[in-house]
Amino acid sequence: MLASRKWNWFDWVNMLFMIAICVVTLFPFLHMLSLSLSTGNVSLTQIRIIPEEWTLSNFKKVLTNEYVIGGFINTLIRTVLGTILSLLVTIFAAYPLSKRYFPNRTFWTLFIVFTMFFSGGLIPNFLLVKNLGLMNTTWALILPGLISTFSMIIARNYFMSLPDSLEESAKIDGANDLFILYKIIVPISLPIIATLTLWTAVAHWNAWFDSMIYMTDSKKHVLQIVMRRIVLEGTQDMLDVNTLDDPNAIVNPETIKAATVMVTIIPIILFYPFVQKYFVKGVLVGSLKG
Repeated sequence: MLASRKWNWFDWVNMLFMIAICVVTLFPFLHMLSLSLSTGNVSLTQIRIIPEEWTLSNFKKVLTNEYVIGGFINTLIRTVLGTILSLLVTIFAAYPLSKRYFPNRTFWTLFIVFTMFFSGGLIPNFLLVKNLGLMNTTWALILPGLISTFSMIIARNYFMSLPDSLEESAKIDGANDLFILYKIIVPISLPIIATLTLWTAVAHWNAWFDSMIYMTDSKKHVLQIVMRRIVLEGTQDMLDVNTLDDPNAIVNPETIKAATVMVTIIPIILFYPFVQKYFVKGVLVGSLKG
């Protein structure tokens, strides 16, 4: 049995540094959560992580607002549809490029990597989306960024790390490439698939700039745009804060804004634990082999 290693000064400094990072990261989140659960008479001059008076009226007001509900549905559709399509395209592009026998593999890989450093720019992208008739549609938020070059390279490197004997054995038994990809490669590639799913879903959930450009109909805006309008422009017009169930209640726009922020970020936080166990392995294996 191995003896426990004695901690030195570096271990203690490293532990204290990590604790400090956790505190700096969690404290603003806990303060915002506390503010969202506070009543309207909360003092904004004090920063606290435990509210003095608890209430769910802020969340009730936010979750029953038509703008927030519409934005949440639009964001959910964009995230689910965009993530699924992006994963399909990324896998179908990365798998052939991982094969040494693929014709001109190096050329096509470099050609795709070139797009990481050079792009057409904002105005050409806008004109392309407009001329394709995608304005005010969910496809305008999905198709322009359907595949990420970085994610494709990570997936390609992961597929290259898999032994060739798996594919060779399946081909001897008469399996074609699609069958091998679906029945063999994908099931043993859950770490990288989960990693790409997390990256893509978070990117779609947090995206707002493309919605602001391509969506002229306010009913089709994503949740991040709604949150931006509430936080930056105030809550009077967006949430009608003076019409709470209790007419004597003290309304504080800052608590409404905090509740809006929490409604925006909590769903994607809850999604992380489901893919966390695959995340580290997927990133490490996908980044080692080039």
